[in-house]
Amino acid sequence: MKSRSRRAAFSPDRSRGSGRGGAVTSRRPGSSLLTGSARVRPAVRPLGAGLAGLLLLSVAACGTSSEQNANGLEKSHISVGILPIPDAAPLFIAMKKGFFREEGLTVKTEVLQSSSFAVPKLRSGALDISLDNYVASFAADDQGAAHWQLIADSYQAGKGAFVVMVGPKSSIRDPKDLKGKKIAIPSLHSVGQLMITSTLDTRAIKPDAVTYVEMPFPQMPAALAKGQVDAVWTPDPFISSMQKSMGARTVLDTADPGGPTSDFPMSGWGVLDGYTRKNPKTVAAFQRAIGKAQQLAAGDRGVVTKILPTYVKGIRPDSAELITLGTYPTSLSPIRLQRVADLMLRYGYVKKQVDVKPMIVPPPPAK
Repeated sequence: MKSRSRRAAFSPDRSRGSGRGGAVTSRRPGSSLLTGSARVRPAVRPLGAGLAGLLLLSVAACGTSSEQNANGLEKSHISVGILPIPDAAPLFIAMKKGFFREEGLTVKTEVLQSSSFAVPKLRSGALDISLDNYVASFAADDQGAAHWQLIADSYQAGKGAFVVMVGPKSSIRDPKDLKGKKIAIPSLHSVGQLMITSTLDTRAIKPDAVTYVEMPFPQMPAALAKGQVDAVWTPDPFISSMQKSMGARTVLDTADPGGPTSDFPMSGWGVLDGYTRKNPKTVAAFQRAIGKAQQLAAGDRGVVTKILPTYVKGIRPDSAELITLGTYPTSLSPIRLQRVADLMLRYGYVKKQVDVKPMIVPPPPAK
């Protein structure tokens, strides 16, 4: 679900292209070289004239096709980095509903092992857009490692959606029992650690009282069962799976209403600085398409639960209806996102205050 570095947990749908659930990208035709001889000029001239006419027709046809398929976009085929979690649901909704196609975009998805893999791929051009958690984005900006531009919101924490779990026989019964324990999180100094730290702080447990172990979500159940860690921080579908398979129980809800990270902004869609300047129409097309899908996800849980089994391994249609989900905001609010940056400053995740507002790319006007 959420920000968070997460290992790809499923195989792409190879029947639809190289990216999981992605549309098939058209193949570029090769070109051939035509040569002639000066000694056969009379025969070559008519052929040359005919070939020129065919080339003109071909160019005209390509131009017409480009306008129809790409609506004048700088790029009509884009690659988008995703994590196999509920955060990405609006993207797959937009693909299924044809919202990208309506904008002249063909989208190919690439599953990332974690959000930290996005930046080098965006820099190299292997990806155009990526899902990223806000904590990672703001930390990268503070460190000068990458300057993100946020083009659409994706996911927000909700009650019971991000919890700390322990095994059925664990002696940990209360959040205060986590003091001195090892907790598995998907990525160090990212959103999971920040949510746990700030939530435990309200219970007088200092940040250094807990040891964090970096571990992908799919590996956490086995690590917990073997006693390699004392607890794990996880979202659904892993919550439901661990409850059913091993009787794991929740000892801390890091998005509990009234707590410091209640309704916490988790992740959004972003590009690296400069991409929007070079591809403004492409970005606007993506924003319009994802915006429609975000509206559907925000207003109808059924749309989300139907799409989850198509790209998240291990979620069946019946279980998708039972998992705990956060919410899907319909706009990028600088006030909401600044809350994340300010909490990061409080706990030393950034050295200076990150001003979120300049990072946000305003949505385009509706067509």
